[in-house]
This record gives sequence, structure tokens and C-alpha cells, in this order.
Amino acid sequence: MTPMRPRSLREAHAHLPWHGLALSMMPLAECKTREECLQRISEESARLDREGISGWILASGARIAAWPDPRWPTREELDRLSPRPCALMSFDHHSLAASSAAIAAAGLRDDSPDPPGGVIVRDPITHRPTGVFLEAAAQLIWSAIPEPPPEIQQARLRAAIADLARHGFTQVHDLLAPDWLGPALAELSDAGQLPLSVALFAPLDRLDHQARAAAGPGGWSRPDVTLAGGKLFADGTLNSRTAAMLHPYRDPLPGLPRGKPLLTREDIAAGLARCADLNLTLAVHAIGDAAVRTTLDAFDLFTSSLRPSVPSCVLRIEHAELIDEADIPRFHRPGLIASLQPCHLLADIEALECSLPHRLDRVLPIRDLINAGLEPGRTLLFGSDVPVVRPDPIDSITAATIRRRPDIPLSRAIAPDQAIDEATAWQCFRPG
Repeated sequence: MTPMRPRSLREAHAHLPWHGLALSMMPLAECKTREECLQRISEESARLDREGISGWILASGARIAAWPDPRWPTREELDRLSPRPCALMSFDHHSLAASSAAIAAAGLRDDSPDPPGGVIVRDPITHRPTGVFLEAAAQLIWSAIPEPPPEIQQARLRAAIADLARHGFTQVHDLLAPDWLGPALAELSDAGQLPLSVALFAPLDRLDHQARAAAGPGGWSRPDVTLAGGKLFADGTLNSRTAAMLHPYRDPLPGLPRGKPLLTREDIAAGLARCADLNLTLAVHAIGDAAVRTTLDAFDLFTSSLRPSVPSCVLRIEHAELIDEADIPRFHRPGLIASLQPCHLLADIEALECSLPHRLDRVLPIRDLINAGLEPGRTLLFGSDVPVVRPDPIDSITAATIRRRPDIPLSRAIAPDQAIDEATAWQCFRPG
């Protein structure tokens, strides 16, 4: 492939704070087995002890679906390596493995109930938590990690921005911006140290606060730092088998044959109304085809019942890794954008083949969306979801054009009839 890379690119789905943190953490993406993962944790514990560094052992990027035995390390296995709190985040940031010290630091006990929107995985016999936490439960552990000093936070943010600029991005959309991100970016902008523009999407429950903080003469809004909208999660992820599906997984989690829906259409429609009141957009994380359908149903409810007219852009459906054939035409409507990350296909091939072999033809149906009328770069956007995967746009170009990793046989391409040409794929990265 000879890339026809444009000079200016838009990264339509990134997480700058998480990327900065991931760049500072021990990477697990290259681990091929659980044993290799545990060895790296042991070596990291020894290094911290040797250098007299206190605190947590933090690692990210684990891809357990690609391991020969796709099982997380247990809390007991982590406990044997170190008495420190230890948290291993999956590459998709929707599941993690935690040691007993990390579980205790989060204020959780063996009899703690599942939080709303989360799952504490338990041993089927003893019912004791295994150390694996999914969705909102994973965030309970992650939120217990002490916040770094502001100077370290800012240094990590600079590193994330520099990495994206290095890959040719001049525009970035941050899809889950914490309250501190807007002011921190404004500080960089005022100092002439922001090499790209950033549009922020705040968690919906913080949208009103961030809108007030951004507005006015003393606010953080700048020409190159803007508040674009709010963010909701309609389901989990494919690798965690919590993405909400219309058809059962071949290997579902106990009690979750079709994954875990997190919102109703009424919840999402209310979010649309809230964003529209502020003249902002709602971005909805929806990976499974059931979550995509629920989000489209919410858009129908919003446009038919809650507002007489539709703004130019009111809803972005993020990820949409599986889309049922019947729902493809529903994407081509005023006010709706499909924001995809084709690069996920490269990392998800093993998980797709294992869990959804009967639905491979519905994975990232990019050609169908274009044939239905979506316009690359305007209503069809590409991004990476960094740090879930690296921000190199070549990964998405590869996935969109050949539908597989270059090192695996052509016969394992996922939905090859959905491939598009390279020029069209690059157009999805061009700023609007």
C-alpha cells in the first residue's frame, strides 16, 4: 500500500488524558500469554522496590482475547507478586484485573454489590470476586488511584498532544473530557504551545458545569479549544463481551448472553434534548448492533417527539462496530454522524472469530454506510480511540481497505465486501 496521506488530519475519537497516562504506564499490548503478563508485573514490582518508589503498579493494553488461554490473572496471582495495589487495564479500558490491595483501596469488599452499569466477576462456587471488574465496576477501581500533581498531569497531556501531532493530526476530538482538560488546553493555547485544535465532549453529567466554565470572558473556550458536546455509553465493549448484541455471543459471560445494555432509548433521547438545549452534540458510545439500534430509536424519539426541527448535527454514534443490515438506511438522516474506528478491527479479529462468528458480515459495514448516503469526512468520520489503540491513521486505512492485519491470510479478512478504496478512507480523516 502506498498511502496518500493528506497534510492535515482530524482524529475524531481520542482520549488525551488517558493517552498521556498510558504513555507513562507499563504496556501490556505485546504480552502473548498470561504468564508473560505476570512476569512483567513481577519485574515492575521489583523495579519500583529497587528504586524506592511507592504507590500502585499500573499497566494497560492487555489483550486477553488473543492469549491462548484468554483468562485474566486472578487477584491471588497478583497478590503473590506484590503487596502493592495493582491494576491491569484492558486495552479497551472497559475491564481490568485488580489485586486485593487495589480492591480494598476502592472501598470494595467481597460482598459489595455490582454498581449500576458494572459487573464484579465472581467465582461461580465461592461467589468471591475473582479480581476482574467490568464497565462501571472497573472504573471504581481506577478512580481509587491517587491523582498526580498538576505538573505531572500537564506533562502527560503535552506528551499525548505531541504524539497526535507527530501523526499528522491538526484537529482532535476528545470524547470523555474531564473538568480539568479544557482549562489545561486553554493554558497551552495561550502560551502558543498547542499545535492542534481540540473539541471536547464532556461526560453528560458534567456537561452543564463545563458549559458554564467554558463560556464568558473568563472561560476556557478558545478558537482552538471548544466544548462540542456531551457523551453517553449505551453498552460495553466487544472484547469484554459487554457490547449489547441483537444475537447471543457464542461464549457469553454468565447471565449476559447478549452483553450488557447500559441505557434505554428514553435515556438517550433525554440526553439529546439536554445537549440540544445548549446547542451542542451528543456522542453515544454504541459498539454492539443492539446498542446501535437503541441509539437510532432514541434519535427517532427525539426528532419526532421532543423537537420540531433537527439541528445540523445533534447525534454522533461512536464505534458502531456491528450494525444490523436493517439499520443501515437509518444512518442517512439530517443531524446524525457515524464516527467509526476501523483500526479496532485489526485488534479484534480473534475476539470476533471466537465470540461472533455468526455475525462477521455485520462488522464495520463501511461500504454499506457510504452506499446509503453517508459522506466521508462529513457524516462518516474516522478516529482511533487512542489509547485503546495507537493513533497511527495507517491502521484504520489498512482495516478499511483490506479488512485484516497484513500478516494474516486473506481468508481471515472480516467482511471483505465492506472494503473501501484508500482515497475514500483518507477522506474520512480530512477535517470538515
